Amino acid sequence: MGGPLPDAYDPEPLDLRTAPVPAYGTGALCDVIPAAVAGFDVPGMPRTGLVLEPADRVCVFLVDGLGWELILRHPEEAPFLTSLLGTSTGGSGRPLTAGFPSTTATSLASVGTGLAPGAHGLAGYTTLNPGTGELMNQLRWQPWTAPHTWQPHPTVFRLADAAGIATCQVSSPTFAQTPLTKVALSGGAFHGRLSGEDRMDLAADRLAAADRALVYTYYSELDAMGHRHGVDSDAWRGQLAMVDRLAQRLAEQLPPRSALYVTADHGMIDVPFDEESRIDFDEDWELRAGVAVLGGEGRARHVYAVPGAAADVLAVWREVLGDRMWVAGRAEAVAAGWFGPDCEPRVLGRIGDVVAAARDDVAIVAGRTEPGESRMVGLHGSMTPVEQLVPLLEVRS
Repeated sequence: MGGPLPDAYDPEPLDLRTAPVPAYGTGALCDVIPAAVAGFDVPGMPRTGLVLEPADRVCVFLVDGLGWELILRHPEEAPFLTSLLGTSTGGSGRPLTAGFPSTTATSLASVGTGLAPGAHGLAGYTTLNPGTGELMNQLRWQPWTAPHTWQPHPTVFRLADAAGIATCQVSSPTFAQTPLTKVALSGGAFHGRLSGEDRMDLAADRLAAADRALVYTYYSELDAMGHRHGVDSDAWRGQLAMVDRLAQRLAEQLPPRSALYVTADHGMIDVPFDEESRIDFDEDWELRAGVAVLGGEGRARHVYAVPGAAADVLAVWREVLGDRMWVAGRAEAVAAGWFGPDCEPRVLGRIGDVVAAARDDVAIVAGRTEPGESRMVGLHGSMTPVEQLVPLLEVRS
């Protein structure tokens, strides 16, 4: 009864050409504010192929974790947002793409600079700092790194403010002085408000205070609930209903000649807690072999090899995971446009020698070294539709 096993036991790795690369330059998060303020003719604003109808007053309301497919699944909890689906992305009824990885630090930097990750450089949840050899958490900004050395490009808010546009951010006071805010969202005034209702009311007030205005406001609690309880939980659905009420509250207060855009930084997927779905890097000798540092997050890993081992690490990760994840070498991922049309030289070393992006309901966790992240129910980071597609819902007055 010898002989080779059937092909089903030796699956082919996923073709990298099947990875749904974000629509940088025409329909990604980095295009939102350059398109929304194109009518202001702001010097230095990044160019985009996304076309939105001009407005004198522009408000962007970003909801952390509000994926397009998650809205589609929950019309009862989100009746107002559901009613706006046809307005998305300039009235096309289509979603945007977030960018890769589909994670908060990367996405907020794309929104705030108008640039793809390969240009602004926040290329993942955690990435290697080539200058120090340390793993840099770009959400928590640990270990400390000089913010404007790490991300030197001006934000769209600074450009708008310099052009005489009344510009501000309305968010939780917690974010007022964070390094991520400085490199991605600073420019004009920052207004801290604790409650979502107060943020909506103040955003509307700031829009009305000037003839030409750009206002950004943010809500993070939906994402937190998804990580803690999952997007299939009653707690998450309750937060979605809150987001729906907040968006409607802001829309109903828009002053004349305004455009409100409701968008998100990523979606989310619940990954089962079993050994097939959550592969523990810390316990897997094959995946650890030749790896110096593991970066990224469960569904979008940057893998940094010890010197001389990159090809072997790529081969092993592709053999073990390649039927469930798109597994690329650094040069392959860059050439495929995962991080944008171009990667600046200072950014290349931050990208893993191997980049692994989940297609299936799977995550590479690290139970000992990343205990908190490994316990999360809802995850994101990859290029699947539920993680990658986000709304650009529009209300005009």
